[in-house]
Amino acid sequence: MKIQIVQTVTARTMRALRQGRDAATEADLVELRLDGVVDLDVAGALRDRVHKVIVTCRPVWEGGAFDGDESTRQRILNEAVALGAEFVDVERRAQWRPDRRGTATHLVVSDHDFTAVPTDAASRVAAMRQEGADVVKIAGTPQSAAECLTLRDVAGGDPATVVIGMGGFGRITRVLPAHFGSCWTYGGTAAQGQYSVSDLVRQFRVRQVTSATEIYAVTGRPLEHSASPAIHNAAFQTLGRDAVYVPLQAASIEDAAAVAIALGIRGLSVTAPFKRGWDVTLDDEASRALGAVNTLKAHAGYWLGRNVDGEGFLDGCDRRSIELNGARVLVIGAGGAARAVGRALIGRGSVVAICARRAGEAAALASAIGAASVPWPSGGDWDLIVNATPVGTWPDLFANPLAGATARAAMVYDLVYNPEDTALLQASRAAGAQVIGGLEMLAGQAARQCAWWTGQAPPVALMVDAARAWIAADNHSR
Repeated sequence: MKIQIVQTVTARTMRALRQGRDAATEADLVELRLDGVVDLDVAGALRDRVHKVIVTCRPVWEGGAFDGDESTRQRILNEAVALGAEFVDVERRAQWRPDRRGTATHLVVSDHDFTAVPTDAASRVAAMRQEGADVVKIAGTPQSAAECLTLRDVAGGDPATVVIGMGGFGRITRVLPAHFGSCWTYGGTAAQGQYSVSDLVRQFRVRQVTSATEIYAVTGRPLEHSASPAIHNAAFQTLGRDAVYVPLQAASIEDAAAVAIALGIRGLSVTAPFKRGWDVTLDDEASRALGAVNTLKAHAGYWLGRNVDGEGFLDGCDRRSIELNGARVLVIGAGGAARAVGRALIGRGSVVAICARRAGEAAALASAIGAASVPWPSGGDWDLIVNATPVGTWPDLFANPLAGATARAAMVYDLVYNPEDTALLQASRAAGAQVIGGLEMLAGQAARQCAWWTGQAPPVALMVDAARAWIAADNHSR
């Protein structure tokens, strides 16, 4: 079954609705949301359309914008049927159904829960099927990744079903519709967690993903800021590999592992807060020494784990020909990234000092890796300063981890990559320092992950370009 992509179009005016409809060139279907249109003209919404449409007039009690009476809403959808709309969507809880006698219009019966995945989801779906719906749609708001599997099970393999997980935990259902039993998926900006149609088509290739497609994922919480899907999917396409990389936001390590196994995911990138606590076989000395992983590979029924944070960081230094042996380096932060970076620098002969707002954690990390610790805020002259904290990450665009400090360096390396040019980098550049952004490390570690998973080494420059394009397209603000 070929998966279809629906572009949801909302607007305040008929002109904007028609413009949005006609601009949906990459979609298979267009959902025309008539709720919220102040000068509604049903005939005008359908006239001269190029794509098949799903006409929806969602009431406020089901998360829409229509606040009129039900008889008016029924009249609107009946008119859409009479004018030949291919689909009309009406809510399970509505006490009426459009009159489709003698027409070719298909009925979508839908159900939405904006707080949870309903415990009676299976019975709701069964009831919608029994009343003769052509397509049954159920959308819930999972509070864990495993609840997405509940939605999949509710679909039960019926090809006339759409299951949607709303919010961050549900994004995986939107990019792997075939694996969750959906005949189509929605793109746009009408609901939390939606991707653009362009992303669904170009980045996640939802129409081409089959049971034979290899699945890889990034797991952690939250993941809205992650450029990893854009980077890895660009690499897979360049390598000509039938593989897709998706977001797997989870409530815990156990939650992520259960869903990864259920979906047959072959490899995972691991981000905060899940880098410690996996039941894995550590595959390299670095991960054994760090006690943390950021890369997993499925192997013979268990997970192999590695940590490529340090190597990815050093790749950025090597591309700039930075001499690390004997360099005096200040690392800001005391978390997993600081641990990996500090250890990698010491391995290259650098003299490392750890500085963090939580002095106890900085001292503990310094002792663990053989570095010094210095008070916060730090001062002095350094050869290299590394920001290994999330300070300055979108949306806190003006935050600077060195605010209030007098530390100076000839080179500043900020591991934050979103935005690409952080407040720290801007201030350091203005002070005469050379700077390196987090895309260097991100692409370096992503390339190493891809090579370990697939045996194919992707071009790092392409991965940097993919991340840069994703940030420039403002995807991080979704």
